[in-house]
Amino acid sequence: MTDISADRSAASANDARRLGDRLKGLTKRASVHQPLPARPPARCELAGFGATATVDPDLVEWNYGQYEGKTTAEIRREGPGWQLFRDGCPGGESLAEVAARADRMIAKVRSFGGDVSSFSSGHFLRAFGARWCGLDPAVGRHLYLGTAA
Repeated sequence: MTDISADRSAASANDARRLGDRLKGLTKRASVHQPLPARPPARCELAGFGATATVDPDLVEWNYGQYEGKTTAEIRREGPGWQLFRDGCPGGESLAEVAARADRMIAKVRSFGGDVSSFSSGHFLRAFGARWCGLDPAVGRHLYLGTAA
């Protein structure tokens, strides 16, 4: 039997290393990652940016509150039709709160005046991507960002 989560973790680690290879030689003003001891800081290190990266609390993953650790299927058994980007999480962050962090992060990135690599979690980065494009953060539910993308 294969441990799918271990397979995904190894694949995403390889993706991070390949990202570092693709970005070698680029002049960056900064690299930033979320503060939690989780995948984004490790991926930042694997991509070769760990030594110069700074930690920014605005890149922390979405606070899922009472839904932390639950799958979408489990959540929808309690509340059919639930959507993260519309409904947020009880006891956690709303989309507006995540969007406010994304907007602060965008202002910081733009202040660097050059290329910046950012490492965070998928849901936050989808909201960030929507806001970067000047769109409503709910549009983030339509964005797909693969590991090391």
